[in-house]
Amino acid sequence: PSPWREAGLEVCSFQSSMLARTFTAVRLGARPSAASRSVVVSVRAMAAPAPGEKLDKRTPEDAWKTILSAEEYRVLRQKGTEPGGSGKLNKVYDEGTYVCAACKTPLYGSEHKFNSGCGWPAFWGELPDTIERHTDVTHGMKRVEITCKNCGGHLGHVFEGEGFPNPIDERHCVNSVSIKFIPKKV
Repeated sequence: PSPWREAGLEVCSFQSSMLARTFTAVRLGARPSAASRSVVVSVRAMAAPAPGEKLDKRTPEDAWKTILSAEEYRVLRQKGTEPGGSGKLNKVYDEGTYVCAACKTPLYGSEHKFNSGCGWPAFWGELPDTIERHTDVTHGMKRVEITCKNCGGHLGHVFEGEGFPNPIDERHCVNSVSIKFIPKKV
């Protein structure tokens, strides 16, 4: 006999085809009768996505918490910022592609990266249809936040008109922890 049953509880799992997830429930009363209904005490989604499952804006926060490191989760999902100069991709200028650290969507080509001296990776343009812009009025200022269009992960902010020598005078100030670098295959 399980300790759950001895305590009058039953643990069961069930599949949700609508959410493509497995859930675990703990019910009061192992054998509910027609006269008494079982009460769900706890329902918890199993956080790991199914193999081959696409990660996007519909992915539950519990899944992101298991997929991402604590720092990635803080920056990508809670709109945090890593300390300037701390990111490992700030001074990487090799040929390749920068992808979203959460969902792996390609976001920037290395040809758009430049040294702005700001302490974070800087880009002057993104790959087509990959980034969304949002007005951000936190911290007592108006800025333009950039997020991954596919998963909604926070990347950083866009600054315009700073006089950088790039074709559009724009700087995407991106957290290193929000992106991963995929070197070009030779």
